[in-house]
Amino acid sequence: MKISRITSVLFLLAVVAAGAAGCSLGRDMTAGSGNVAEGRSAADRTKEGRVKITVSVWDNANSPQFQAMADAFMKKNPEIDVELLDIQSDEYNNKLTVLLAGNESDPDVIMIKDADTQISMREKGQILDLTSYIARDGVDLSIYNGAADQLQMEGKQYTLPFRQDWYVLFYNKDLFDAAGEAYPADDMTWDEYEKLAERMTFVRDGGVIYGTHHHTWMALVSNWAVQDGKHTLMSENYAFLKPYYEQALRMQEEGVMQNYANLKISNIHYTSVFEQQQCAMVPMGTWFIATLVQDRKAGNFDFNWGVTRIPHSAGIPAGSTVGSVTPIAVNAKSDVPDQAWEFVRFATSEAGAEVLADNSVFPAITTPGVVSRLASIEGFPEDGKAALSVTNFVFDRPVDAKMAAVRKVIEEEHDAIMIGEEDIDTGIANMNERAEEARSR
Repeated sequence: MKISRITSVLFLLAVVAAGAAGCSLGRDMTAGSGNVAEGRSAADRTKEGRVKITVSVWDNANSPQFQAMADAFMKKNPEIDVELLDIQSDEYNNKLTVLLAGNESDPDVIMIKDADTQISMREKGQILDLTSYIARDGVDLSIYNGAADQLQMEGKQYTLPFRQDWYVLFYNKDLFDAAGEAYPADDMTWDEYEKLAERMTFVRDGGVIYGTHHHTWMALVSNWAVQDGKHTLMSENYAFLKPYYEQALRMQEEGVMQNYANLKISNIHYTSVFEQQQCAMVPMGTWFIATLVQDRKAGNFDFNWGVTRIPHSAGIPAGSTVGSVTPIAVNAKSDVPDQAWEFVRFATSEAGAEVLADNSVFPAITTPGVVSRLASIEGFPEDGKAALSVTNFVFDRPVDAKMAAVRKVIEEEHDAIMIGEEDIDTGIANMNERAEEARSR
């Protein structure tokens, strides 16, 4: 039975990883009708004429969206039981690799925690080509605003986008009100953003309020450069980054935002900068919404905040943004691939997106109905709905087997540019040379 196979694999994993007690998988499998690890057999969970599928997830106890999705699917498909294979988040990729290497049929459906890992899964024949399913069922890939296309490998669709996060612009309403400045518009260019940040830089109570704050990630430069979809961080020439480095350094030199070197050395987190009202704006991912909602409720700060669309370069539409996705796939060895596909299709549909939105998780689909659900999250700014509407979605990093190696070297050059150790032209020349070497390995 499927349950016995996967339990044996998990037992081996526990023995190998454990050295003991601290490396337990915890809940090995949970499902709507109970916890298998607590002693229920596969026979107890399977009724005559019914089909069971297993879905790999991480940290299920702290991620209610997984069980909510399983429950919603089973309600719509009463002939299919869904079992969640729960693995600790920090062990997920390694243990999933071992499971798939065993050529077992479980899990039938795979949540892919890091999009890049789908490359090796495809190369090893571990995930199913979904192209024919998509064509047969007439799935409209345009609803993902470009994300599905960017997940394709060699022109075929092995995964679909399940959830995503994207960059938006957060701002402190109270600081804008105090300065008599209008709130950031939902259609603003990067040049307009820079001018607004200049106007919102001022001294209060003897301290500087910075117009904006850019965290030390390279993404806070490179994301704006790839926003138009014409270039990626796997491009052979990084000259397209130059205008965005020029702007970042200019804003830093003019005191519109904090010095990169100081932020890096002091390991200052963007949350504290914004919540302590040291800046008026901060471009950051949608995951920051949950942080602000929770921290405001907990009394960590008491000012009014807002959120709107991320600025954009001239010539591309408002609502164009950059981010990352969580893909979902079907195990190529699944003995119930049709039912597994039905789960994938539901989880990546508008109905599935609404389930995620109801659990305060940002789905890969942002239709008006989904946006309305996200905007109804308790504590979300009433005027922030525009930030949740995406017109075009570009990956911050392309799905490429060499991306990790390339990313390492270009991030090193990013640091050198931002702390003034190298000028922009030298840093970009070094990126070109070192990235080419990384791609050739």
